[in-house]
Amino acid sequence: MTAEPADRLEIFVPYWGDPSLLRTTIDSVRAQDDDRWTLTVVDDCYPDPSVADSFAREGDPRIRYRRNDENLGIAGNFQRCLDLASGDAVVFLGCDDVLEPSYVARAHALLAAYPSADIFQPGVRVIDADGEASSPLGDRVKRWLTPRTPVPLLLSGEDLAVSLLRGNWLYWPSLMFRTAQVKRQAFRQDLPIILDLALVMDMVTDGSSLLLDPQVTFAYRRHETSLSGTALSDGSRFAQDRRYFADAAAQMRRTGWRRAEREARTRWTSRLHAITLAPDALRSPDDRAGALRQVVRHAFAR
Repeated sequence: MTAEPADRLEIFVPYWGDPSLLRTTIDSVRAQDDDRWTLTVVDDCYPDPSVADSFAREGDPRIRYRRNDENLGIAGNFQRCLDLASGDAVVFLGCDDVLEPSYVARAHALLAAYPSADIFQPGVRVIDADGEASSPLGDRVKRWLTPRTPVPLLLSGEDLAVSLLRGNWLYWPSLMFRTAQVKRQAFRQDLPIILDLALVMDMVTDGSSLLLDPQVTFAYRRHETSLSGTALSDGSRFAQDRRYFADAAAQMRRTGWRRAEREARTRWTSRLHAITLAPDALRSPDDRAGALRQVVRHAFAR
């Protein structure tokens, strides 16, 4: 891929999912007030030929489509998108999320106004599968954990690490990164479910700052079906959480951030999340005892 002009925001969509929702996502990019963007959909071999067919008819040169030669998985496809990035700033947009019309314009304004920021978290509203406003428990907790600010707020260092390890209040698909800084890191291939927090924390310990912007320019789609079912059936989500927070505690200790190390070891929001899944475990049709055992282990394991 050739280098993008400096005034273009590169938007990548690591794609695997509902083609109709992907079209909604693409339409939201096409409807931007500011046309300084490019969009690249990286298809991880989704088994629906209509996706490639629709892009073959695409007439907008800013919209591009690539299909991987083989399925790379979640982490592999994110890394593929990162490897392709060549402009000044990049977004890893979810294939079912929606940009508000002002997203790109606001992104360019913040890039210019805050040259010391490498990660940008815009204001986010949550929608359900039908595009209606939604406020499930997890997102109410995120709002409670998010620092309150009426104006853009620059965060960095151990204070930021403590805040994110106490509870990850970021909305990953909405984030914008300065490409040069995010390319200093890599997506962890052994943590496909929690790779977002792992990469951000690697950037924070490497000296990057995050700008929290209260202006809402992004709609995050929250589906009722989620990875919680997998977590209850085989414990994969819980196991990754425990492994990551153990690694993060060691990382914080090496960095000399003792308060952040304590937060990683405590991981109280991760434990509380497991407890909230106890009712689902009790309703598990396949292995009620096993599902409940996964919840208890994660909530109370050292």
